[in-house]
Amino acid sequence: MFATRRGRSLLGQDGGGIGVDNLFSDWYHEGIGTEIMGRGKFSPHSGPWTKVGTEDEWRGWWGPHPPFHTPVFALTHHLRPALYKEGGTVFHFLNATPQKALEAALEAAYGLDVRISGGPTVVRGFLATGLVDLLHVVQVPILLGRACGYGDGLEGHEEQYELEAISSPSGVIHLTFTRIKSG
Repeated sequence: MFATRRGRSLLGQDGGGIGVDNLFSDWYHEGIGTEIMGRGKFSPHSGPWTKVGTEDEWRGWWGPHPPFHTPVFALTHHLRPALYKEGGTVFHFLNATPQKALEAALEAAYGLDVRISGGPTVVRGFLATGLVDLLHVVQVPILLGRACGYGDGLEGHEEQYELEAISSPSGVIHLTFTRIKSG
């Protein structure tokens, strides 16, 4: 990601590749009004939040200017106040079902799309309830099997989606699952 032109620009740097990985990175940001993520994407910490409201509170991986520029809904069992960042990103913390989280995100998206960005448990929850129209999975060349997977417990769901796999010279495989329209 950060070797692409878009990735470099997010870091305030010039250059970067303009191949298929960059095309997917550009596509990732088009038409998005809100994002839903799991707590693990927002923070490496689990359990109740600590140090909220202090200089030492966790404020996300991305520093003061995250790349989202939209409202972001982080699903967690431990609520905390909204976190306002530069560039229009506001993190809202919800303890909600996929349906309720999507309702909140759609309201905040003002007619644009909602991105569900993971981790696997969050994506699996949305897939299981039939709330995903398009899924883009980036498979990187690493040893897998150390954590939960996107497809665990979703046997048969692949019949509802058309799959396309695009390989990149970087070794990344971009998998897109597009919901098959019925009738």
